Amino acid sequence: MSLFRRRGRRLSVDEARARTGGDRPEAVLLDVREEFEWKAGHAPGAVHAPLTGLAGGAALPASAQGRPLVVICRSGHRSQQAAQLLAGRGADAVDVKGGMNAWAATGHPVVDERGNSGAIA
Repeated sequence: MSLFRRRGRRLSVDEARARTGGDRPEAVLLDVREEFEWKAGHAPGAVHAPLTGLAGGAALPASAQGRPLVVICRSGHRSQQAAQLLAGRGADAVDVKGGMNAWAATGHPVVDERGNSGAIA
């Protein structure tokens, strides 16, 4: 059974964090922003797979394969595209409304490539 019952449903950042955090997360938080954005700041524990690569046919990182996906970008536009693309490939994927901008604005942690406090680029 799908973790995300309704096709096209968007998660709030709080729902996304609840489903992708903790010791035994239900889903993988998949960040589809570009490398420079990822390095500047991303959610702890997220997996990186830029939309440009996915659109070009790149495979998901091994840690995301076969798992439900919660897809995030900066504002929510690219993540919608990525979730649709991945669903078309058979993945169980939904996106996060408002993206990393909403994630940070809600006070959820953001780390840079070194694990220090990050920023949304």
